[in-house]
Amino acid sequence: MASTAQNTLEPLRAAGDSKAKDEDMEEELEYSPFYGIEKGAVLQEARCFNDSHVDPRRCQQVITKLLYLLTQGESFTKSEASEVFFSVTKLFQHKDVHLRRMVYLVIKEIIPSSDEVIIITSSLMKDMNSKNDLYRANAIRVLCRIIDSQMLLQIERYLKQAVVDKSAVVASAVLAGAIHLASASGEVIKRWSNEVQEAITSRHPMVQFQAVALMHALRANDRLAVSKLVTQLTRSNVRSPMAQCLLVRYVAQVIAESQPGVGNETRPFYDFLESCLRNKSEVVIFEAARAICNMRDVTTRELTPAVTVLQLFLSSSKPVLRFAAVRTLNKVAMSHPMAVTSCNIDMESLIADPNRSIATLAITTLLKTGNESSIDRLLKQIGGFMSEIADEFKVVVVEAIKALCLKFPQKYRGLMNFLSNVLREDGGFEYKKAIVDAILVLIRDIPEAKEMGLAQLCEFIEDCEFTFLSVQILHLLGDEGPRTKEPARYIRYIYNRVILENATVRAAALSSLARFGAHCPELRERILILIRRAQFDHDDEVRDRATLYLYQLEKAPQGPESVDPQWRIPARGLEAALQQYLASPDTEQPFDLSTIPEAVAASPAKPKAKPQGLAAAVAAGTSAPGAPETLSGEYADMLKAVPQLAALGPVFKTCPALQLTEEETEYKVVCVRHILEGHLVFQFNCTNTVREQVLEHVSVAMDLDDLEAFSEELSLPLRVMPGQEEGAGQTYVVLARPPGSLAYGSFLATLRFRVKEIDPTTGEAEEEGYEDEYQLESVEVSPADYIKPAFTPNFRAAWEALPEDSEMMDDYGIGQRDSLQDAVEAVGRILGMQACEGTDAVPPNARSHTLLLSGTVVGDVQVLVRLSFGIDAQRNVAMKLAVRSESSDVSEAIHAIIQEA
Repeated sequence: MASTAQNTLEPLRAAGDSKAKDEDMEEELEYSPFYGIEKGAVLQEARCFNDSHVDPRRCQQVITKLLYLLTQGESFTKSEASEVFFSVTKLFQHKDVHLRRMVYLVIKEIIPSSDEVIIITSSLMKDMNSKNDLYRANAIRVLCRIIDSQMLLQIERYLKQAVVDKSAVVASAVLAGAIHLASASGEVIKRWSNEVQEAITSRHPMVQFQAVALMHALRANDRLAVSKLVTQLTRSNVRSPMAQCLLVRYVAQVIAESQPGVGNETRPFYDFLESCLRNKSEVVIFEAARAICNMRDVTTRELTPAVTVLQLFLSSSKPVLRFAAVRTLNKVAMSHPMAVTSCNIDMESLIADPNRSIATLAITTLLKTGNESSIDRLLKQIGGFMSEIADEFKVVVVEAIKALCLKFPQKYRGLMNFLSNVLREDGGFEYKKAIVDAILVLIRDIPEAKEMGLAQLCEFIEDCEFTFLSVQILHLLGDEGPRTKEPARYIRYIYNRVILENATVRAAALSSLARFGAHCPELRERILILIRRAQFDHDDEVRDRATLYLYQLEKAPQGPESVDPQWRIPARGLEAALQQYLASPDTEQPFDLSTIPEAVAASPAKPKAKPQGLAAAVAAGTSAPGAPETLSGEYADMLKAVPQLAALGPVFKTCPALQLTEEETEYKVVCVRHILEGHLVFQFNCTNTVREQVLEHVSVAMDLDDLEAFSEELSLPLRVMPGQEEGAGQTYVVLARPPGSLAYGSFLATLRFRVKEIDPTTGEAEEEGYEDEYQLESVEVSPADYIKPAFTPNFRAAWEALPEDSEMMDDYGIGQRDSLQDAVEAVGRILGMQACEGTDAVPPNARSHTLLLSGTVVGDVQVLVRLSFGIDAQRNVAMKLAVRSESSDVSEAIHAIIQEA
């Protein structure tokens, strides 16, 4: 009742809905039976319980109102609850069966205090021994809800006998009550084990179900006991569909807590789940299929029987079965899309399902599992479907289309046209924002889609009613528009916003125009004319921005940095320095920005050791992926802030950080390797964890005796190593190498510094100190460090465009693997390159597969890799590696990475 009840102050049919109807229909509004209900009025009505001549029907209505208030969250004071309770107890004298049931319900919901329970206990005990089974069952349910452990001991014998009662209603009631009592009085309930075991063999489905639930509740905190119980129940004859569903869930819990089988070894209890797929009950079949699909590290072989059963449910006449099946398959498609492809034909028929939830799930699943040839057909089917569903379902479809476009970038035109069309349709903010975000992601990840996406967004802001989205798009146009082939084409759309929109959008449009003026000298004069017009705007912010940008573009033209200067000082360090300045007694001295220390992002954890041999590397699945883009940008800004390092040129790639000290040591040193055209920059982030020492003149010495390809060009020491509260300080070592060389090796590193002890009495460091050093772990540089992922929309065309004489091919043995997918993922991570055309996903049960990888080597040298995998009956994986590049040296380097892995 509580879950379906609406606002008690509103009629069942809103008045707004009746306007669309005929005027005569207004008189036929249906009102909730609880319309206008108030607690005070109901408590007044409850006095009818004390009448000498009780009206059963009226009392039932009042109790219904009381139950409604309780289930709606209304709270009664102690005096109000006591008054209602004592009044209700008088109704036990009445013999009306329906009234008695309502009395049981209200007592169970009010839950009288411990000193009031004794008043009702005798009446409940009398009903518990009644010949009427309904009285007995309801009395037991109420008793189990209101009694404490002491009273439980007094009536334990009666409850224990009721577990094996011939009446299923009574046995079910006592088992349900025992489940609630198990948390507080578990030791007492455990003495009923024999009776509960007998109840498990009952013919009545509900009794068997609750007996299984009680047995598990008594053992829930003992993993071994739960495993033994599950073993016992799987071998027994549990016939109740509800009990079988419960057992399937317990089996899934045991499987989740156990280790998956090694190699071809079957998981524990997997055979039981597979046998449940052949059960007569549909609910048991679905529960077993869902449990298999949710297993940790589930394989395609284990998924196949579950997917087959769910495929049959897709064509069921029952909507609930269709919904359950397509929802489960949708989740499976996220991790194993190829395992669901066999259901695509059945799911296509569900696009026209009258249940929009089913249709939405079917579409999103198809978008996850569809192949390149089916995209156009799917888009045609979705086109007429989008206008019929709610915005929350549309957002799900948009997210699926975005993922599909990233998987098959060659189809970006059709998919982006679809997004553009739905963007022009009616919809709420969240829906529009999802589409705009999807287009932004596609512009970022698919370079060929940039101009098309910008043109679509320009059309959208002409009629956009959401300020947030307009500002977001204008900011994107300011960043990306000046870098396109024809930047002038976007000026009209941006300036229209200055004329027609609100102040927030006008200010954003001015900022976008200023970026065009800074990046495009040929457009600067035209931009200045447009910005001058904004000086007469009635909004202060718009006028101030116009004045600022005019000054930056006219008086201080420095290219892009005239509008977007690079702020070198980290905000966190600036805040700390300002707080320290304000707290100091002498604030007459001007604040000096040069005193602010630089900060660096938190260093990641130390990576695992590099495995020996390619087979070990694949088995472990370890690799060195590229540094996150945000961290790479932060590191690049830090290098630009150091004049000696900024002169070396732009950073090609920033490798993942390596921790060179143990966590418990006095000094924490993390190394970040930056790859440049002709240099390697080692950035050592150093932190002093010892408060009693000051470390000065900190530097790192690198041993280059056995590494002839490198020479030390520069070393920048750290004046004082900061403490943990201050963040990390940086010292740099710059090694020169021949331009275009992919030299690699292991570098021995030693941390050198001057130690000054701090006097505990004065808190000041000693003057002299002494020199000391600390041996760090070696820093590894591999050929893979010189390669970063690169997106290639058409791999075949790019492959044929590279010179054939640069192609190098060789065969490698990986060893025994569970599946080709494991080998494909691990080898792809070892090379650290971008998978093309969705080839990183291996079809289920495939015996061979081809992985296409694309990357860029330092010096902007393109490299493409074609990996052909094969697996035999003994699961031994062989691999053929073919490499093409603009340089034969790069092709050799790729093979060297595999050979040394």
